[in-house]
Amino acid sequence: MEIVSAISLWFIPVLIAFILIYGTYKKVPTYESFVEGGKEGIKMAVSIMPFLVGMMVAIAVFRASGALDVMVSWIRPGLEMVGIPAEIVPLALIRPISGTAALGITSDLISVHGPDSFIGTLAATLQGSTDTTFYVLTVYFGAVGIKKMGDALKVGLLADAVAIITAIIVVTFMFAK
Repeated sequence: MEIVSAISLWFIPVLIAFILIYGTYKKVPTYESFVEGGKEGIKMAVSIMPFLVGMMVAIAVFRASGALDVMVSWIRPGLEMVGIPAEIVPLALIRPISGTAALGITSDLISVHGPDSFIGTLAATLQGSTDTTFYVLTVYFGAVGIKKMGDALKVGLLADAVAIITAIIVVTFMFAK
């Protein structure tokens, strides 16, 4: 175990030193390249800011308006018939949009139901097995200027749906009482 700790402690500094030494050996102006990369990073952060702000405002409005709660109340009877807890629906809907909001919902579910409960286990599994599809598309596609993201969105949401369904099936099979 000490070997793994030592490797993890020294890996990043050794990697950075290697890059600097190799760049110097190849006569690459390493400091200037570092500064130039920093400038590009700041420009990119500023360019994606409108996309991030718009997405965060939309999420806040959706949650604060009560629309999410109304939607969950509509589908609760159908979910209960197939053994899916309705408490998990907000997490499944928000996770493709925002990782931070999904983490908040997961934390709430775990604090209310407990980490070892079926709902807590399912929430943790959903949190780990799905991705923030809209966030990824907004940030990465927006950063490089890609406007047509329809196919990537479809595939990303399909992957999220498969992950949600699989998580429900696996957690139900493994942990349901």
